[in-house]
Amino acid sequence: MTSASTPQPLWSPGPDRIAAARITAFQAWAAERFGAPAAGGYPALHRWSVDELDTFWQAVAEWFDVRFTTPYESVLADRAMPGARWFTGATLNYAEHALRAAEDPARADEAALLHVDETHEAVPVTWAELRRQVGALSAELRALGVRPGDRVSGYLPNIPEAVTALLATAAVGAVWTSCAPDFGARSVLDRFQQVEPVVLFTVDGYRYGGKEHDRRDTVAELRAELPSLRAVVHIPLLGTDAPEGALAWSELTAAATEPVFEAVPFDHPLWVLYSSGTTGLPKAIVQSQGGILLEHLKQLGLHCDLGPEDRFFWYTSTGWMMWNFLVSGLLTGTTVVLYDGSPGYPDTGAQWRIAERTKATLYGTSAAYVMACRKAEVHPGRDFDLSSVKCVATTGSPLPPDGFRWLHDEVAEDLWIASVSGGTDVCSCFAGAVPTLPVHIGELQAACLGTDLQAWDPSGKPLVGEVGELVVTNPMPSMPIHFWNDPDGSRYRDSYFEMFPGAWRHGDWITLTDHGSVVIHGRSDSTLNRQGVRMGSADIYEAVERLPEIKESLVIGLEEPNGGYWMPLFVHLAPGATLDDELRTRVKTTIREQLSPRHVPDEIIEVPAIPHTLTGKRIEVPVKRLLQGTPLARAVNAGSVDNIDLLPFYEQLGRTRAQG
Repeated sequence: MTSASTPQPLWSPGPDRIAAARITAFQAWAAERFGAPAAGGYPALHRWSVDELDTFWQAVAEWFDVRFTTPYESVLADRAMPGARWFTGATLNYAEHALRAAEDPARADEAALLHVDETHEAVPVTWAELRRQVGALSAELRALGVRPGDRVSGYLPNIPEAVTALLATAAVGAVWTSCAPDFGARSVLDRFQQVEPVVLFTVDGYRYGGKEHDRRDTVAELRAELPSLRAVVHIPLLGTDAPEGALAWSELTAAATEPVFEAVPFDHPLWVLYSSGTTGLPKAIVQSQGGILLEHLKQLGLHCDLGPEDRFFWYTSTGWMMWNFLVSGLLTGTTVVLYDGSPGYPDTGAQWRIAERTKATLYGTSAAYVMACRKAEVHPGRDFDLSSVKCVATTGSPLPPDGFRWLHDEVAEDLWIASVSGGTDVCSCFAGAVPTLPVHIGELQAACLGTDLQAWDPSGKPLVGEVGELVVTNPMPSMPIHFWNDPDGSRYRDSYFEMFPGAWRHGDWITLTDHGSVVIHGRSDSTLNRQGVRMGSADIYEAVERLPEIKESLVIGLEEPNGGYWMPLFVHLAPGATLDDELRTRVKTTIREQLSPRHVPDEIIEVPAIPHTLTGKRIEVPVKRLLQGTPLARAVNAGSVDNIDLLPFYEQLGRTRAQG
């Protein structure tokens, strides 16, 4: 019986699925071994995981048989945020765990990776072959003088060589960092110049949308502008010879060499990820070998329910944290699907075809792709054999309610839909997938284990059933150990701990429901706050983009010097649509009736396209700055935007308003 306050779920896992879920076995084992609650299901397990944080993470390490080369002295020596100290005294290696399945003779010839390009044919790389390549390449890196702590960079698409390079780097104890080859030279240099890599892995180009894109000139510019480089490694994706002074990938990975895994401290840097950097240099976020290992084992092995029999496909590029998360699928012995190409080539249904051909069991994509499929009237369940797919997960932005309904109706009724939300900052999720809980339309299933997720009002009071700031009140192992070139930690503290000292404020608006689920409303730093009523931009997009004429939209709220508030809505129309009075009226009526009369835009303005970050997120804050009169050069980092030519329009509009 459902209470009046708890809506009927869209989907609930059956008893067999709950019994078979790894998180169910973990709870029973943790109850026997560590005193976790045996009854009460996930809510009881979650409460225990945040109340008994040290014990919970000790249990995760034991359940997944983490190999500590040197044992730890204490699980959590210091709980301060920032500055938590995890598994003090321990040494280990991330790459050793990622290649562990190769040690099993029964699995050595199974696929560790399935590589798919725009032909949509899957090419396997076995566990034995991946291990051999990592052994060969890590030995060559050592021969080049690469030592623990040195930075190794990749300007690479989502190909097996990128995975091998990351794992070889980690095996040596060096620090990996990557950018996708669709990033221009300036964007890459804004990132790599901060960390001064000693090795650069590059391709000669890449294929996207049925075309070849030559990147040799960009690579030459990177080499010229990165004086720290000792070696450049050439991967001939388009078949060209290595340029002068570059090493050939095939030669560095030819030997049959057993990998040697450097035992590094738990908090030793594993990789550097970057914030979008739309308003300045991207933040260079450093995460640790041990922290990522434990966080990803928990997230992938318990929340995503992945194991050796699974195939894990997430559409991503090497410039987004989801690529690092995808590679960590190897930690659970899962076959990882790497797709290198356009998300919609040769047609909008492309990703479903890849899920079919690779027999993916967990398929992850963006909410934007789901909504694009809905608009294009794609019918995945009818047109593709998706019988292997147990879960479709989405991230990048909140999945609108219509996206949930469409997946349920058009993919499968018995489909676990996991809308997840986290951040590059932790390379993981704060809330999302739980295989044993129901799915409610428009909601993330629950806060993740070990994550004390709360919604706070401006005074720091926790809220339930009301919109508040996303706050995490206890440390997570994958929180950054530091930012690069932030010696006193001030940039790190200002980013997350300025508003609520001692608690992580992420910058999202969320609601925690009374039945334990989570609703994400979008970024709080671009909040629409009209007459004291706050609303996330995601709510506006979800309502407006249901209209078939609106391809995409961007809403900005501007506080004006005279005390007024100007809220324009910019719309990118679908082909053939016209922004006439009738459409304007329908847009306003939709917002008035579905959201609130206070959030009806003052103006609706047609634009040729909506600007995004390089990882596909709408850039609201820089546009807001432009509309406030900030010059383009100061309002936005040009290298962080997918199409800089879209921005002078907003700059001119800001100037005109200032003069008017």
